[in-house]
Amino acid sequence: MKFVRIFMMAALAAGLAAPAAAVTREEATIDNAMLVLRELQSMPDLQIPDQLLARAEGIVILPANVKVGLIFGARFGNGVMLVRNAERQWSNPVFITSGGGSWGFQAGGQVADIVLVMTTRESVEGITDGKLTLGADASVAAGPVGRTAMASTSLTFDSEVYAYSRTKGLFAGVSLEGNGIFISKKANRRFYDDEDSAAEILASKQPAPPPAGELVAEITRMTSGAARTASEPVPAKEVPPERPAEPRTYPMEDKEPGTEPR
Repeated sequence: MKFVRIFMMAALAAGLAAPAAAVTREEATIDNAMLVLRELQSMPDLQIPDQLLARAEGIVILPANVKVGLIFGARFGNGVMLVRNAERQWSNPVFITSGGGSWGFQAGGQVADIVLVMTTRESVEGITDGKLTLGADASVAAGPVGRTAMASTSLTFDSEVYAYSRTKGLFAGVSLEGNGIFISKKANRRFYDDEDSAAEILASKQPAPPPAGELVAEITRMTSGAARTASEPVPAKEVPPERPAEPRTYPMEDKEPGTEPR
């Protein structure tokens, strides 16, 4: 009897703890995406420049993107995408998948966190239409990083997508040409609990379910600060104040030359 009572108490405790510990795959993807974004922007010398964030029309975050290869290689992963609407506000996140292949002398595996900054509406609409192939449907370049890029006035941002990747703890620009990005209809259906298309989710004015709302707030905070910084005029070079003229002395006229002064 004592054993039965102990068993029931343990089962009850497990039942109470289970809902708190249960995390869906989509919630984990959002949590990881937010962690990747915060860690990237916490590195002053490696963060995305404010000028680029101010121009962003969409942001894709792919935490734990896997790359494997043995002669033929493949890259795949899951993530989220947020886009700006006409009022320059950020949408609720849409779940996406990525994938691509390569061939050549290669062997091994690698896990990387990837952030894509999209600077044109065309690149965003390419994904919402079903698939966007980087390098074919949209030009992609390794993203500029750090304070040097932020201070530069020669950045033209002429690519449609800028890619950032973190491997072994550091972020750097990376080329992802040939990789495709796809809308994950199943993940969106599970998280949003309806049959809405990606376009309807992105256009929705309803607050996103947690923890998606936290991600929207984080990206809004990050890009709002970047927009203010990018719009601030460059301060004119300070001119040091003119130094006052140094006092000069002149000899007084000697009224009685040849005699000692009195």
